[in-house]
Amino acid sequence: MPHFLYILYSESTDRYYIGQTDNVYSRLDYHNSGYVLSTKHGLPWKLMFVKEYPDRGSAMKEESRLKRAKNRSYLEWYISAR
Repeated sequence: MPHFLYILYSESTDRYYIGQTDNVYSRLDYHNSGYVLSTKHGLPWKLMFVKEYPDRGSAMKEESRLKRAKNRSYLEWYISAR
């Protein structure tokens, strides 16, 4: 089953959020509803990037790699380069 890597952006906090899911728009709605503790303070979140992967493991591997980078300029390059 395909999974997606997604990157959200909050203008109010000027922060990015990286995640993975099997349904991007449902997950975005969930983030913007305030139910996710780590994103409820940045409402509203805007979808900046989506990439499909063949399975959850692949999407999680890329999510982990991006989170470990902890480099905003790299993340912004990553979003714009795709």
